Amino acid sequence: MNVLILGATSAVAGEVARLLRARGARLYLLARSSERLGALADELGTSVVGFGAVDFTETEATLAAVRAALATLGTVDLALIAQGDLGDQELSEVDFSEAERQLLVNYVGVVAQLTVLGPFFEAQRSGTIAVISSVAGVRGRPRNYTYGSAKAGLTVYLQGLRSRLWPAVAVTTILMGPVDTPMTTGHRKNALFATRQRAARDIVRAILRGRGEVYVPGFWRWIMLVVRWLPEPLFQRFAFLSGR
Repeated sequence: MNVLILGATSAVAGEVARLLRARGARLYLLARSSERLGALADELGTSVVGFGAVDFTETEATLAAVRAALATLGTVDLALIAQGDLGDQELSEVDFSEAERQLLVNYVGVVAQLTVLGPFFEAQRSGTIAVISSVAGVRGRPRNYTYGSAKAGLTVYLQGLRSRLWPAVAVTTILMGPVDTPMTTGHRKNALFATRQRAARDIVRAILRGRGEVYVPGFWRWIMLVVRWLPEPLFQRFAFLSGR
């Protein structure tokens, strides 16, 4: 199995890479931090056939890096896009540069990658594109609506891409709930936070089963079913939903 992972140094993506290595995958890794990327590549050893550092907010550099990765791999069975950044919600409300950065990282940069990956997989007529989105995109909440709006747009984009590439190519949208990782260090943890190991196992399982859209962990499907359809005047009365 030839696998391209974008955002490979995220905690969850790293765990996915380890699980796929155990299945004999050949891995090509792209991420922003060259230091962390090098450390991950060293750990994964000979399963890594290539890696490169790239800032996903720099579109041209990103497109070039993705094309180089595809050329190295030749045939690609799976491309996993795992980049994302919660950012600073309150800052994004008063500073457009922060809002723009969140949109670039979580939506625009991913769409840029998909404009290369989509045609590649379409021509190949096989394989899976998997993208980590978020339950934050299901309903706008004051605590993370800039990030959530980017993920909502991404989820809709993937719905269209999935129908366009069907049935030859699978497109899996991973609607992930909060995970205990460095990205959520400043967040108070509760029982709804998954471990990175559980999230990675659920992601690999969804990919192997060819799922179109999956909540990770699965219990978020039922939580968001209620949150999504709760009337706004009622939603706003519940501080644990509509508060900061």
